[in-house]
Parts: sequence; C-alpha cells; structure tokens
Amino acid sequence: MPLFGGYTANKLKSQLKMAVTRFTIASNKKSALMKQQIREIAKLLAEDPPKEEKARIKAEALIRDDDTVEAYEILQLSCELLSERINLISHSKECPADLLSTVSTIIWASAIVDIPELIEVRKQFKYKFGAAFDERAMRNVDGILNERVTSKLSVQPPVAYRVQTYLEKISDEHEVGWKPKVALQAKDITQPMEAPIGKDVPDAPGSGLGSSIPPPTTGKPAAPASGLVLPVIPAAPKNTEPDDLPVIPPPPPVVPQEEDDDDNLEVDIYIPPAPGFGSSTNSGGSNDNNKKQSAGESSRSVNDDNDDEGNTGGELSHDDLLKRFEMLNK
Repeated sequence: MPLFGGYTANKLKSQLKMAVTRFTIASNKKSALMKQQIREIAKLLAEDPPKEEKARIKAEALIRDDDTVEAYEILQLSCELLSERINLISHSKECPADLLSTVSTIIWASAIVDIPELIEVRKQFKYKFGAAFDERAMRNVDGILNERVTSKLSVQPPVAYRVQTYLEKISDEHEVGWKPKVALQAKDITQPMEAPIGKDVPDAPGSGLGSSIPPPTTGKPAAPASGLVLPVIPAAPKNTEPDDLPVIPPPPPVVPQEEDDDDNLEVDIYIPPAPGFGSSTNSGGSNDNNKKQSAGESSRSVNDDNDDEGNTGGELSHDDLLKRFEMLNK
C-alpha cells in the first residue's frame, strides 16, 4: 500500500459501493419532491384563469429533476459494474476497452453531480491510469462519454414541446381539463420555452382593487364601481390645419412725425429788472430813470405797431393803449 496516496483496490471498491447507496438515496429524495411538484402544477392549471406561465416554469424544473434521476440510475449501474470488475481493473495497466466509456463517464460526472464518493473514485482512477486519461475523459475526447448521461446532465433548458407535453399529461392525470391557449408553431417546437411576460399576473394582486377599476375612456365616463369616483380624461384636441389658423395682419409702418414749427418758435418775453437794483443812495434816481426808460420803450413799441397797421402820426386813444398793454402782458 502506498504511504502518500495512490491506487488502492479496496478503497476504490468501497467508494463505489457507497456511491451506489448515495445514488439510491438521492433518487428517492428527488422522486418524492417531484410528486409534490406535480400536484402544485395541477393546482396552478386548475385555477381560473389558469396560471400557465408559472406552471411552465415548474414543469421545466420537474423535467430537469426527472433527467437528473435518470442519469443517477445510469451512473448507479456503472458503479455496480465497476465494483464487480475491480479485479480486472487492478490487473490492467491500461483501462479495458469494454470499460473505457463507463470509467470515463464516472470521471466526468464526478464534477457535475452532488455525490462526494465519486470524487474519491476519480482520484483512484487517476492514480491507476494517469493524468492524461483523466484529462481526456473530462474533455470527452473521441466522444467516449455516455451520450445519454451527458444529455440528461446538460445545462441546456428543455424544449418547449417537451414542457407542454408534461403539462398536458399532468392535466389529464389530475382531470384538470386544461388546454394551451396558443398552439406551438413548428419553429418553436425545438426551441426553449419563451420567458414569461406576466400575462397571467392580475392587476394590483396585493389589494385586489385593480380588477374592479375599468380602464379609462376618452368618451362619456362609465358609472364608477364600488363608489369610486373616476377622473374624466378629456379627449385629445383636433389637429389644427395650417389653413384654419387665424390670419394676423402685419403691423402698420411707422411713419416719422414731422416736427411742429410752433415748437421752434421763439417768443420774446420782457422781464423787468428787479426792484432796488443798484446802490441805496441812488434808488430814487434810478427808479425814475427806469420809469423813463420803460415809458420810452413803450412809446417806441406803440409807434412801431402803428406804423405796421398804417396809422402814421397822431395820438392813440385810451382804449388802444389798454389793448396794447394787454398784448404786452401776454
């Protein structure tokens, strides 16, 4: 017996026997869970309306478990065969030809299934036949693996036709009377199941009030349900064509206004001198001089007016003097 590990016939045989028992336990456990899954799927299909999308997802999980149990059965048989032929394996330097596919499939499945005993079985075969043999088995060189096991343990989802077939069989066994709403097309038979879009999910499932509210309309509002007051959505305005738009006349042109000649007229206004202008000693004389000067200017202006009107010479009457004085004041 090697001190630091290596091939041991007794250890390999014991691990193969333990793997057979582990496969049996795992298969029975999954089978019990599958029966519960079938009842749940039948319950979903029996609802009104049936929850078809959720049932399809559970049916896909059911198919995966069913394939796993099938692969477990094949691997269990392989372990039983190898345990019976342990002497042949121990006395052979290379893997026997009739056991090549069986041993390679066990090595490959040890990294896929949840059976810890297969990990030790893989180590024993690696010690016996070398690392190159282990690598070829993991890479499936020349297609030496069991095709049925590899397909059942594949990560690819089942096709839509198989999912629908499972649903129909479950419906018939539990007398649900379910039929698919939409038949599968020829192009969808070999394709995986489509992702759910939520067509089976009701409105406001939490409160249950969404189903009692009718959709809004643009016309006359319907009678409110359960005393709810619905908002009235006005109809969309009609599109206005360019020809129907009102015509706005252009603004009148701005004409610059001519300046009024009266604004430029200069008016001569006589401003008399302030009283007491000059020194205080000559106030009397200056007042007299001012009176004489103003009287002389008045007489000159009166004479000028008389000349303009055609009156030459002669004295003015008292009325004419008053008129002239009012004109001067203006």
